[in-house]
Amino acid sequence: MQDKKVLVTGGAGFIGSHVAEAYLGKGCRVWILDNLSTGRKSNIPDGADFVEANVSSSAVRDLFRDVGGFDLVSHHAAQIDVRKSVADPVFDATVNIDGLLTLVEAGREFGLGRFVFVSSGGVVYGEPDTRPTPETAPKLPLSPYGVSKLASEQYLYDYHRIHGIEYVALRYSNVYGPRQDPHGEAGVVAIFSQRLIRGENLTIYGDGEQTRDYVFVGDVVRANMLVSEAAIAPGNSLDSRAFNVGTGIETSVNRLATALMKISGRDVPIEYAPERRGELRHSSLAVDKLIGLGWTSRTSLPDGLEKTFEYIMSKEAGR
Repeated sequence: MQDKKVLVTGGAGFIGSHVAEAYLGKGCRVWILDNLSTGRKSNIPDGADFVEANVSSSAVRDLFRDVGGFDLVSHHAAQIDVRKSVADPVFDATVNIDGLLTLVEAGREFGLGRFVFVSSGGVVYGEPDTRPTPETAPKLPLSPYGVSKLASEQYLYDYHRIHGIEYVALRYSNVYGPRQDPHGEAGVVAIFSQRLIRGENLTIYGDGEQTRDYVFVGDVVRANMLVSEAAIAPGNSLDSRAFNVGTGIETSVNRLATALMKISGRDVPIEYAPERRGELRHSSLAVDKLIGLGWTSRTSLPDGLEKTFEYIMSKEAGR
């Protein structure tokens, strides 16, 4: 990867900034494209070139033209709020689908080596019959957000088949860790941590027995680095280019709250609110395929939660 030109969209965000750092650590030349709607300039690693723009804007084509194409695009920029996608599916599609097509078309025009697409194992499968869920499970998304992620994978597969675009889709489970935003719906670990630090009540939507597969951001970064260079066997289906990224372990929201209370040393009341439309009941991902490439999940949930809590506590202390 030495001296490879890498574009990380959403690189000022939680996961994207960690991924950008890792590419810089490999000696890559890194550009970050982010509109800062949820990302932060403070997350941008030293050594990266920053372009503030929407992923579906003409600035994308301009960047590809000026740089002369990219050896690799890591596409993390997205509209990720399930509730927002239900309320405004047009906006969701504008960011997630138009943004993807803008990038790939620019890559076709000016040069693109490999495209690493961040999909979502937590939404593309819907409520699967099999858990942990393999990549080959039926795709039955329950929200416009899930539909946009699945449609993006289908577009990439067609670009691969028709135009020879080399791509990999990473279907993330619930990623948590340092830099996670405590202000959005997706960052339950960060939200709970911040409220515990402030001594505020925790809010759980539904009965709290819904489960998720929580994977630490450091393990996700290693998955990104692996598929950036790994030889991907040819395949004749959407799932042949896709890899789940998770742990295969389900944890309920109630158990998560209890674990964070133990780490924080604080016990606060829990308020239960009505469940939210479009959300899954249970989710966990089978990761045998990624393990076959040499990846493992190294960070246990207790260790990862402790690292995340300590990070958020340090940020709260510096407010």
